[in-house]
Amino acid sequence: MKGGILRRLPRRRAAPPGARTGTSWVTLLTQGHGPLGLALFMIGSIVAAGFILPPTEHLASLMVVVPATTAVLAGAWTTALSAALSCVAAFVLDVHDNLLGTTIPAVHQLEILLVSAFVIASRNIRDRSVRELMEVRIVSDTIQRVLLRPLPPRIGPLLVRAAYHASHPYAQIGGDLYAVARSATGVRFLIGDVRGKGLTAVEDAEALLGAFRGAARRIDSLPELVADLEHTVRGHFEESGRTDANALERFITALVLEVPDDCAEIHMVSCGHPPPYMAHRSRTRLLSPAEPSPPLGLGSLNAEDYVVDTFPFGSGPTLLLYTDGALEARNGEGQFYDLAATVAAWPGSQPEELIQHVFDGLSAHVGGDITLEDDIAMIAVQYGDGYRPASPATSGDRLLTS
Repeated sequence: MKGGILRRLPRRRAAPPGARTGTSWVTLLTQGHGPLGLALFMIGSIVAAGFILPPTEHLASLMVVVPATTAVLAGAWTTALSAALSCVAAFVLDVHDNLLGTTIPAVHQLEILLVSAFVIASRNIRDRSVRELMEVRIVSDTIQRVLLRPLPPRIGPLLVRAAYHASHPYAQIGGDLYAVARSATGVRFLIGDVRGKGLTAVEDAEALLGAFRGAARRIDSLPELVADLEHTVRGHFEESGRTDANALERFITALVLEVPDDCAEIHMVSCGHPPPYMAHRSRTRLLSPAEPSPPLGLGSLNAEDYVVDTFPFGSGPTLLLYTDGALEARNGEGQFYDLAATVAAWPGSQPEELIQHVFDGLSAHVGGDITLEDDIAMIAVQYGDGYRPASPATSGDRLLTS
């Protein structure tokens, strides 16, 4: 999970010792010669039954089932082969039933050929659609990864781990977002939650992420950075308002946090976002802002209106940034997930352990299968031992340290 995105939760647990790990019957039927083997088994069974039953019981018409079943499991060539074998087997049964002097054998052959042609054509259409869908999925995944970039495992003096769980089963991202940037004096983090869902939420997230990545490295003051983000987000909503009447009602909760290179303290500006936790040796502290600002899109364009909260940091504590999806998850009885108690009970020491601990608790809370109505994003940050600051001459060239 180093620095990357943990998408589908919960993770499958390892099989216990002695558990059966053999290939499933589905794999046996769909891989390799499985489909052809099934076709031969069906043909043999029908022929055997035809020879056992009296000649008055004509089973050759059942052979149409063989290519129809094969087409579900295999491609056109295997289906065509099973159709040819079915025609031969049907002819053998018709000979056994003394039907050569009638039109019945021809009808049986025609049935098999027509059904086979139909299922082969249907299979080709399906395969083409699946290939197109896979190509679209690859493009979509690439776009999503560009938008929400995996975080490097180490940035300057900090160890960083991130996790993301999208509420939509086929999406990698949603309305939650995070980003990190290396400034001249430290490391800056952004975590946010867009009001709304769907493509509009992704567009809003993209606007904020692009603004942060462009401004976090060039603006020295944290209040000025937040004011710049407010300006960009408000402009984005105004632009969107030309085609969407509800755009001006949207907003983004955000938390902008800066950790100087000495890691002695952290600086934070909260724009309506849930405050982070600082965990250290089973002790938890909620870093509540003294004067939280309104969410982006509803805030001020003046940097003087943003209050910076400062908290001690140093070596040892682990900082947890998160979105409200972790707070609003309910179990079957309608009870909210107690994130504070989960973080307080964390016995570990590494940032990836904290994220996994929180998600394991979340999985247990909702019953073992996370099907949430909201996205969840998390970042765990910890001071890393052995860091050596870059010299002034080279610090500008080393924005990201891996």
